Amino acid sequence: MTDANSNNNANAAPFDKEAIRQKYLLERDKRLRADGNNQYLELKDQLAHYLEDPYTPIVERQPKTDHVTVAFIGGGFAGLVTGARLKEAGVADVRILEKGGDFGGTWYWNRYPGAQCDTASFVYMPLLEEVGHMPTEKYAHAPEILAHCQHIGRHYDLYDNALFHTEVKQLEWQAADNRWLIKTNRGDAFTAQFVAMGTGPLHVPKLPGIPGIEDFKGHSFHTSRWDYDYTGGDPTGAPMVNLAGKRVAIIGTGATAVQCVPHLAKACKELLVFQRTPSSIDIRNNKPTDPEWFATIASEGWQQRWLENFTANQTGSLATEDLVMDGWTDLSRRIRSKIMELKPEDMTQAKMMEAFSDSDYEKMAEIRARVDTIVKDSSTAEQLKAWYQQLCKRPCFHDDYLQAYNEPSTRLIDTDGQGVERITANGLVVDGVEYPVDCIIYASGFEVGTEFKRRAGFDMTGRDGLKLSDYWGQGMRTKHGIHVHGFPNAFLVQPTQGANLISNVPHNLTEAGKTIAVTIKHALDNGFKEIELNRAAEDAWLELLLHAPPRMTGSPDCTPGYYNNEGQTPSPGAKYHVGYPAGPMAYFKYLDEWRQSGQFEGLAFR
Repeated sequence: MTDANSNNNANAAPFDKEAIRQKYLLERDKRLRADGNNQYLELKDQLAHYLEDPYTPIVERQPKTDHVTVAFIGGGFAGLVTGARLKEAGVADVRILEKGGDFGGTWYWNRYPGAQCDTASFVYMPLLEEVGHMPTEKYAHAPEILAHCQHIGRHYDLYDNALFHTEVKQLEWQAADNRWLIKTNRGDAFTAQFVAMGTGPLHVPKLPGIPGIEDFKGHSFHTSRWDYDYTGGDPTGAPMVNLAGKRVAIIGTGATAVQCVPHLAKACKELLVFQRTPSSIDIRNNKPTDPEWFATIASEGWQQRWLENFTANQTGSLATEDLVMDGWTDLSRRIRSKIMELKPEDMTQAKMMEAFSDSDYEKMAEIRARVDTIVKDSSTAEQLKAWYQQLCKRPCFHDDYLQAYNEPSTRLIDTDGQGVERITANGLVVDGVEYPVDCIIYASGFEVGTEFKRRAGFDMTGRDGLKLSDYWGQGMRTKHGIHVHGFPNAFLVQPTQGANLISNVPHNLTEAGKTIAVTIKHALDNGFKEIELNRAAEDAWLELLLHAPPRMTGSPDCTPGYYNNEGQTPSPGAKYHVGYPAGPMAYFKYLDEWRQSGQFEGLAFR
């Protein structure tokens, strides 16, 4: 964001904190459901067609029965950055397995109109400096991000050994040979000395468990499998001319709907947006990148400096400047300013959390006030206001979403927190009223809170037949979020139990990728066949994590969503779904020193 997005906190209007808190709780309670994550449907059996790839035809090939040095499961950012670092380290024999038809992960699947990143391109898109790419916008659109993923694949020769449209079905440690056996849905049965996984949380689409969902006789699809044959248009923004005579429903008002609703509003004869919970919509202020300006920042090491600056600003560390200037860093500046106003004797955890709440109350009041300045119909404006702390759900930033409700074609169907009542052969029912439509678009997101083996599509069998699902039965167990005791030569690439930096997930992935490449290179250079985490080191890391401060996202008091396990009582293992107690900046510094020391504390090389 620009400075114009940041109002002076000193001029904020007074507000009744207790009244707002009670309003937040009232809105939360409307949305609480006993079924939690079970309210969503797994896409199988009659619903399996929602998983079909509409973008790339499957190419027949012979099954692989060979051996590779490193197999990486997942072809999104995690696989690309880890593969790149392995190649840079001289590990040439890398195979990436990906269920999509190309690299990209989330950005392979998300081709809906208007899709773009919500964190600034300069810190979100990895390996920009390495491949020499200048993002064309502050917030790049999906086609550019997908093309960048493909560019990384070509630059590092990752296509040569990749297996696309391939899903792992079995992953088993073979102790006698110090290697992993990998079997897939394409008949592959090959081995790898090392495996790494970056399966990510945003690749398994889910549908709302609305009664009658299978009865609808019209057209329907999930936003991650956008049907341009039906709508017309394309991912680059061409008009969806086929919708000109259509009445279309979209279910969901999260980040995906926020981006595609403006395009649908211009295309459809009538667009009905079915809302259970409104998103907070802050200013995005996207703008094209000035090449002359970019030339002034793109000196050696520029992206690492930007990554560290964004993380420092966004997580409350001291920073003398804000290079990114967006909604994430704006909120953090507000929180930091409130905390710095505290007297020395008030610098307690309770007082700091109160300061966080105060700054959030002010910010959310501004976001709600913004709705009134844009949406012309006062009733619709009220329904579009978010009554929860900004970090209860993923914040959204957009300059056209609220404006879409001024289009005569667009109508908000607010369900007052209850969701769609049922689906019929002809449409959707809310509060007893049926709304006939030609097409239903499900902007219902991806599975996040489900168990690992359901999202991954496989379990992992480690030493002595130990299943990862069993080992994690009482909660996730790792060191750095990367290494797991009992699973030799295996690595994870994800944020939890590491930096846990949710505002810019790729930063977590790039640091994990560096760590894995250095660790594997050390083993290969020294003739080691196995790398395994010591149980004592794993226990010590988990004990350290227990000292993490309370999270500012996903509070049980928040309106239900994937940040807080849909408002359900946390499982016993949820206490370990945290990050390094000293924060992301301290974690990245610690991990860099851990790598560079060459000691690999906690790991046994055999």
